[in-house]
Amino acid sequence: MTDTILIFDTTLRDGEQSPGCSMNLEEKLKVASQLEAMGVDIIEAGFAIASEGDFEAVREVAKHADRAVIASLARAADADIDRAGEAVRHARRPRIHTFIATSPLHMKVKLNKSPEEVLAAIERSVSRARNLCEDVEWSAEDATRSDPDFLAHAIEIAIKAGATTINLPDTVGYATPETYGAMFRDMIERVPNADKAIFSTHCHNDLGLAVANTLAAVMGGARQVESTINGIGERAGNAAVEEIAMAIKVRHDVMPFRTNVVSTEITRSSRLVSAVTGFQVQPNKAIVGANAFAHESGIHQDGMLKDSSTYEIMTPESVGVATSNLVMGKHSGRAAFRSKLEQLGYELGDNGFQDAFIRFKALADAKKAVFDEDIIALVDDEVLRGHDHIQVKDVEIHCGTGPARAIITLEIDGIDRTAATRGNGPVDALFNAIRELVPHEKSVMDRYEVHAVTGGTDAQAEVSVVLAEDGRTTRGTGAHHDTMVASVRAYVNALNKLMVKRGKHAPDAVAG
Repeated sequence: MTDTILIFDTTLRDGEQSPGCSMNLEEKLKVASQLEAMGVDIIEAGFAIASEGDFEAVREVAKHADRAVIASLARAADADIDRAGEAVRHARRPRIHTFIATSPLHMKVKLNKSPEEVLAAIERSVSRARNLCEDVEWSAEDATRSDPDFLAHAIEIAIKAGATTINLPDTVGYATPETYGAMFRDMIERVPNADKAIFSTHCHNDLGLAVANTLAAVMGGARQVESTINGIGERAGNAAVEEIAMAIKVRHDVMPFRTNVVSTEITRSSRLVSAVTGFQVQPNKAIVGANAFAHESGIHQDGMLKDSSTYEIMTPESVGVATSNLVMGKHSGRAAFRSKLEQLGYELGDNGFQDAFIRFKALADAKKAVFDEDIIALVDDEVLRGHDHIQVKDVEIHCGTGPARAIITLEIDGIDRTAATRGNGPVDALFNAIRELVPHEKSVMDRYEVHAVTGGTDAQAEVSVVLAEDGRTTRGTGAHHDTMVASVRAYVNALNKLMVKRGKHAPDAVAG
């Protein structure tokens, strides 16, 4: 049994299933590229049969992948498996990941199938997948609430049919570390052909135990772990890649294993996923939270000054966090700004750097102090909307005791258009102007959130907007030291994504 734990990242599939976490093709390709840079072994790129967009995303990720195995999820149905096989066939290392529920509750209520019918479906689906692809993973949905005898029989059939990886997910976050680890030991011991497959975990975080359960399963014999960046995913999310990787690295004394994760790429990966999904990482989040390496208590500060190991069990540098005290402000030059970007993990081309520097100088003129978080928000905001068909050019707002008035200029596929509107407050007026320039009557705004990137009255604002239309939802983000400008950027970002989901560009929907 190897001591290497394979990292199966499902940020692009299970992570994207979080309400409001939808990503477009360009964003998925960026995330997939960063996952490879971080050393992920397997990337689950999507659910190919779910939609044409999902199929295209899986296919393009498969074409662009240099090293990682690229997987597509498929139900135990011929059409699903064939579609998954077609989507991943261009990958250097393709995988079909098929699943079916094995718990009595799911078989009866969801599938309306007898145990015998489920076993037959396992044999049929895995065999079909193996005929299309040598690397086949089979998952027993709701494994932790399945009958052990039935589960063991199902695993034996799946391996005999050609499955090379067996995944036993805690689909509803029900397990505890003791029971989850014991399940793996039991299955590996009792299934006759268990030595012919790698056993895998997939833990949800409904009880806050996803990472603990994952590590318990590793101790019980699992050698692949399924997880997501920042722990995003259905309901309360999944086990977090960064927490699993660093737990194994830091506590090698009690967990004698290793992963292929390049830990210095962790923070960059976290920030990219947060930027493209609009899901902010909580400040006290392990490994990647803003406060993960922050110390305010006088006792802690005293210890840190004497020896950082008094209160830090890993170094910030080990996860890609810069520790430089370089102070950025309006007097900083290009060399200092480029150095800061490199420390924060950004590599921008000449044009991208120049645009970011101009925006930085404007921000520095408006703020007393520019923090790392300000620069991160500024650069992410620019990078993520560089190819948008609708760009924000100018925003003007007049508000007071009467109705607010807004004047907005948008560049729509290279053409500047301006609208002046009124509204019940500045945000309403601004969004009315956008709707006048780009009509989208069927869309409704599900959510509008504002938070300060840093403290102080001159803090940069980061805004998140969720638009919904015909069952589709898109989340847009925007950052600026003016909250109203950030709001417009966020709304337009969400609108651009909505246009892509509609399958048409802005000109088809623009008035005039």
